[in-house]
Amino acid sequence: MVATVSNGYGSMLSVVIATHESERALVPTLAALVPGAAAGLLGEVVVADAGSRDATAEVADVAGCRFISSTEPIGTQLKVAAASTRGPWLMFLRAGAVPQAGWIEAVDRFIAASDISASRAAVFRPAGISDLTRPGLPEILALLRVTFGGRPRPEQGLLIARRFYDALGGHPDGDQAETALLRRLGRRRIGMLSAGALYAR
Repeated sequence: MVATVSNGYGSMLSVVIATHESERALVPTLAALVPGAAAGLLGEVVVADAGSRDATAEVADVAGCRFISSTEPIGTQLKVAAASTRGPWLMFLRAGAVPQAGWIEAVDRFIAASDISASRAAVFRPAGISDLTRPGLPEILALLRVTFGGRPRPEQGLLIARRFYDALGGHPDGDQAETALLRRLGRRRIGMLSAGALYAR
């Protein structure tokens, strides 16, 4: 069960996962979050769905996640889902994003070095060549982007203090809301977590 936690970190983190026809992609994402729930860092998971007709809702239910379905643009979906959570820190992921080993410690270090009104956010490091058995062109390009200072992408997730997220106005409207929010933050206000995340398309 993903959404129920015990002690540990004090349930600092609420995760919002964007989905659409994502029953297969959602499973590895949720599985990767289980250790965070067991450690007490992760307090809840909300699945923000864009009207899926597959078994996405059933997968979320079995995992103990809250499921919110809407046909509104993704920016509105994510903003509504974030508003329904309780944690002082938010992590936005796409279904298919799989945080790798060490993500709990990486997130905890970033939170510990910040405060709940922090004006910085963080994204996962894209999977490096050594993380993959058969890296494809998208993975190689992602690694080159990071190496040469490219902008973070929605596939890398987003860790942000709720107060900072609210101060920014949350995700803007429109279908490119995730990219637009990253651009609004800008490179100087986005850190790179030491843990990577694979993205299964």
